[in-house]
Amino acid sequence: MSQRQIIQVFEQYQKSRMSFVQTISDLATRSQNIEILHNAGVMALLRPLLLDVVPGVQQTAALALGRLADSSDSLAEAVVKENILPDVVQSVTSHNRFHKKAAAFVLRAVAKHSPELSQAVVDCGGVDALVQCLMEFDPGVKEAAAWALGCVARHNATLSQTVVNAGAVPVLVLCLLEPEMALKRIAASTLSDICKHTPELAHAVVDAGAIPHLAQLILSRDTKLKRQVFSALSQIAKHSASLSEMVAEVGVFPAAMTCLKDPDEYVRKNVTTLMREMVKQTAELSQLVVNCGGLGAVIDYLGDCSGSLRLPGIMMLGYVASHSESLAMAVILSKGVSQLAVCLSEEPEDHIKAATVWSIGQIGQHTPDHAKAVAMANLLPKLLKLYMDASSSEDLQAKVLPHDSKARRLFVTSGGLKKVQEIQAEPGSVLQEHINAINSCFPEEIVRYYSPGYSEVLLERLENYQPA
Repeated sequence: MSQRQIIQVFEQYQKSRMSFVQTISDLATRSQNIEILHNAGVMALLRPLLLDVVPGVQQTAALALGRLADSSDSLAEAVVKENILPDVVQSVTSHNRFHKKAAAFVLRAVAKHSPELSQAVVDCGGVDALVQCLMEFDPGVKEAAAWALGCVARHNATLSQTVVNAGAVPVLVLCLLEPEMALKRIAASTLSDICKHTPELAHAVVDAGAIPHLAQLILSRDTKLKRQVFSALSQIAKHSASLSEMVAEVGVFPAAMTCLKDPDEYVRKNVTTLMREMVKQTAELSQLVVNCGGLGAVIDYLGDCSGSLRLPGIMMLGYVASHSESLAMAVILSKGVSQLAVCLSEEPEDHIKAATVWSIGQIGQHTPDHAKAVAMANLLPKLLKLYMDASSSEDLQAKVLPHDSKARRLFVTSGGLKKVQEIQAEPGSVLQEHINAINSCFPEEIVRYYSPGYSEVLLERLENYQPA
């Protein structure tokens, strides 16, 4: 056999390996093939190819593994059980940028499914390797690494703390300054995933200087980036008044108000969520948002959307109103009650109705004038109907039925209790049971006072009364 023939054997072997990994990678893009590939033992066949002498074979093998692991948690678990992750982590440290991206994809595909699989990535040194990739020159490698770190961090505080301890946060903040839009987006998303769990993790992100850099991006023309930026700011602000104040201090408002007119519904939702997280903290922060025109902007937003997109705006109005009589009156004067009435009528989901009822209660709880504004919007019959509807959830009924003194006072002063007593119900009927349940929240003499004909009873007693 000649030298040429011998070399051809090796070339054919190399072509076969490349053909195999390319075919598997292509097959793994279609969900109907995944179980067949798994049952055929594809994991064990791909593992040695991760360390192949040919870089192209290595990269394509990693890509195929990533696609398989991405498709289902059972295949991601198979990657762990076959002890493939150490080989993947070893390839992350290689000098080939294409191989680094493919290896980071495998780690992301495994980590995304569950905290347990993310912990497996941590245990094999994956987080430290990914942080090293964040320091690479190539933006594609940085993006792949940041994405994988976000998939680890999103599950719980412990995993997020591991990402922080590995030194990821300062490098992620620097990624916000890179010119590549995709890298900016994933860096903002990963920072959001890190700081959402606890105040301590949020402070780690803030201490790295993230807030000013995020704030500079809120007027970007890139829709997906704005979504992530407002999400990250919301996850920071939600933990405490001090963190919300830090967000406010960099001038996020009134600049963010312009984004409530953004064509993208999720940008608008995330801006409203940020406002909700800030106003719930203190009356001062609520006043800041009100002074910037926040009430009118959110009420207009509620009129332009529906479903779950409305929820942060509904809650925002309730939080503003909860702080003081003057802020609640500001909500009333901004036509907030009538917009909440529209939401209550239009939304079919009980959890959205419950949030709306809660916000209405926060507005009307302060004084008889506030209660009158609720009554004038014809909300009391709607609230009563919701409570008596057998299909309403217990949470919704609990929001409607008063359980604290302020709410009970509102129910009485706004005419709700009187309205209940005027309802004609058959003894022993479901309707009568609901009426009895409402009446049980009030002293017996109050119920009697608002019952039809009670004034005549009092007058009769007065006529029959003989002074001593």
